[in-house]
Amino acid sequence: MPYALSAARTLGLTLVLSLSAPAPTALADDGWSVVPSTGTAGTAGTAADAAGGRPYVYAEGAPGTVLQDTVSVRNPGARPLTVLLRGADADNTSAGGFTVRKKATDTGAWVGFARTTDGRRVAVREVSVRLPAHTRAEVPFTLSVPAGAAPGDHPGAIVVSGGGRSAAVRVQLRVSGPTLSALTVEHVAVRAGRISYELVNRGTTVLTPSLAVHADGVFGTLLDRAPRTLPVELLPGRRVRLGEPWPDTPALDAVDVRLTVTAAGGARDTATGSARFVPWGAVAGAGGGLAAVLGAWLAVRRHRRRGRDDEAREEQPRTDVELTGAVS
Repeated sequence: MPYALSAARTLGLTLVLSLSAPAPTALADDGWSVVPSTGTAGTAGTAADAAGGRPYVYAEGAPGTVLQDTVSVRNPGARPLTVLLRGADADNTSAGGFTVRKKATDTGAWVGFARTTDGRRVAVREVSVRLPAHTRAEVPFTLSVPAGAAPGDHPGAIVVSGGGRSAAVRVQLRVSGPTLSALTVEHVAVRAGRISYELVNRGTTVLTPSLAVHADGVFGTLLDRAPRTLPVELLPGRRVRLGEPWPDTPALDAVDVRLTVTAAGGARDTATGSARFVPWGAVAGAGGGLAAVLGAWLAVRRHRRRGRDDEAREEQPRTDVELTGAVS
């Protein structure tokens, strides 16, 4: 739950004049760092704070509410440091990693900081903070959830820039209301050494998918991998392209691959792909007779697979419905 802040902390930041404990989850390799606040205002933090540090900011509220929390920026260096804080929308990289968008239109746009203008405290989208040497600044911020915000997960981040680099604290915001867990697996392609595919989160919650892989050849099962959790947090509406290694693909076979993905909340989907592995150099050397035999064998294989597909369609009718748009 987000921390409840006093009026003084909501309108300003707290500077602590010593750094007796390391940051709980420092997001920078060296120098300054930023983390979700854990200590009490007016203290420098303790070893217990560091050990129990939050990995991210979690907030939950209904549309129209204002939530509050704090991040801690630490400057252990011997020189003063000025940093800039702003809100940002979270995003997936094309390979499934975590990043932020340049322009905020969702959670990042709902983040507000306090700044003094003409003697008045006003809410701003970004704020500059100067930290003397060996100090820590507790910087409060608000999340103003719009009245029309859609229920579900709205991932974002507090991005801090200074000293020629940037770091971020993740913000996991959930807007109260009905949620939907749904995903699809698409564009399955099979090539020597690799099975590639795309995952699309078509629901309203962040998903950590699991993948099961099965492959059949002419003479039976070639691959049967049990479900395993993928190292991906798939954000709502996002599309990522991933790959599954298959180093021992057959030299000569007709292969059908089936991918099954599942995630919390009952999300599940299956997609198939096929490939023909032919050692064309050997075929050319053996002459037309072998080529004719190979062609007949592939035709029989296609006929058998078509029959299985027809049976599957009869047993499991399915209509594809696009639930949400996906970012390509």
